[in-house]
Amino acid sequence: MKSFDNSVVTITGGTGSFGSTMAVNLLEKGVRQINIFSRDEAKQDEMRRRFNDERLRFFIGDVRDADSVAPAVRGADYVFHAAALKQVPSCEFFPQQAVKTNVLGSDNVIKTAAEAGVRSLVCLSTDKAVYPVNAMGMSKALMEKTAQAFARNFPDSDMTVSVTRYGNVMYSRGSVIPMFVNQLKSGKPLTLTDPEMTRFLMSLAESVDLVEYAFLNANPGDIYVKKAPGATVEVLARAVASLLGNDDPEIKVIGSRHGEKMHEALLSSEEIAKAVDEGDFFRVPLDARSLQYELYFDEGSSKPPLAEDYTSLSTQQLNVDETKELLLKLPEMREIVKELS
Repeated sequence: MKSFDNSVVTITGGTGSFGSTMAVNLLEKGVRQINIFSRDEAKQDEMRRRFNDERLRFFIGDVRDADSVAPAVRGADYVFHAAALKQVPSCEFFPQQAVKTNVLGSDNVIKTAAEAGVRSLVCLSTDKAVYPVNAMGMSKALMEKTAQAFARNFPDSDMTVSVTRYGNVMYSRGSVIPMFVNQLKSGKPLTLTDPEMTRFLMSLAESVDLVEYAFLNANPGDIYVKKAPGATVEVLARAVASLLGNDDPEIKVIGSRHGEKMHEALLSSEEIAKAVDEGDFFRVPLDARSLQYELYFDEGSSKPPLAEDYTSLSTQQLNVDETKELLLKLPEMREIVKELS
């Protein structure tokens, strides 16, 4: 049985919102050491001071540089690969950089971890990798394919590589909720790209639950998705405003940004057709067929049943009151509401 107790864990991109939350969780579970790997020395210094825990070790480097990854995974039992370029507009303007970090960098992490004897590696992906229309989603889709190719090409490896896919994380760095809060506090109108645009709603704690579930249950090449509700951006904006005491906020529609989708998908219809429903999660097993396509041409294969994509529109839709209830589960929102009361 896998356990974090007395283990060594590496988190790439470890100074981000996910990395910090996962580090807290791992420390509570009794890890021996957490290796925080990232490029930003200022964020590492802030995190070192905030945690003040000798079990955290910090490694400066970039996933693009395999030599810098090696010291951070040496001796590690498990790796959570969260390092990525995540901002959709930035990747639209600099797609080559998205490829270098999200695809080639992920390949470096996977190969280096395998060489170091890591037992399990979970790669963090995004809903934007499904039917990708932007460079960020395309690079993340190729990251997923890179992870699955390792599982397919090295079936005897001692390292289990799996993928988790989730939507926007509420109140994570760069997300829309802190922007709404700042606009409301400044007396400015709430800026919406498109009021009817929908997004999945998931907390940082739930993203950690998803990654842990994959770590504990994955077979090589599995993709895991956590079921999540959705809401329009207008509902989300009005819910945030209502919690801050404004039930009729001024809203300004500014139009979609570069590469944005109206609705995000966590699973395609093809994936839903073969997914295993595991309660709060979907598991999409690896297609481990060989390159001997003539076997399937000669013998045929069953046609997958028709299914609907699992999207932020097809999932459970929350109204304003339900979204407020969900938002109040976030420590940051509870603190803001407390300050205003």
